Amino acid sequence: MRVVLVDDQHLVRAGLRGLLERDPDIAVVGEAGDGATGLAVVRTERPDVVLMDVRMPGTDGLRATREILADPALRRVRVVMLTTFDDDEYLFEAIRAGAAGFLLKDTRPDALRDAVRTVAGGDALLSPAVTHRVLAAAARAAAPPTGSPASPRASGTSSRRSAAAGRTRRSAPRCT
Repeated sequence: MRVVLVDDQHLVRAGLRGLLERDPDIAVVGEAGDGATGLAVVRTERPDVVLMDVRMPGTDGLRATREILADPALRRVRVVMLTTFDDDEYLFEAIRAGAAGFLLKDTRPDALRDAVRTVAGGDALLSPAVTHRVLAAAARAAAPPTGSPASPRASGTSSRRSAAAGRTRRSAPRCT
């Protein structure tokens, strides 16, 4: 798997490179310190996965992610947002931008390598620390408006079951 690292801190990029390249199936093929340079590196290298910091000077990671994913020539590139900021604004903006993953920088090294493999394989992932917030937001969005009756599916009763409940049932024969 070919990976590009985009983070404004050189030490973070060096650490990520060292962690990722411990496994022979992962190669870091490029690095950048800001989103605009990251976009140029991604266009040149065509990696499988980009580990993208959210906040950087100039073009931030969210804007760079939107630009990468809007480019038809880069349609196979998958972006994982990597940040120290456990903030809903960044989380949901990353999802809206089309990121395939959102990880906090306190992720364990083996979990980071697994995340790269997961995303390169076509799946998506979220840091366990933020998953419950995404599920809660999805539940709020799917909930019926206040004051409206719940749908039969939401109440666990289908229209078929409701109709059957209105019919008279015969008792089963008793065994003696």
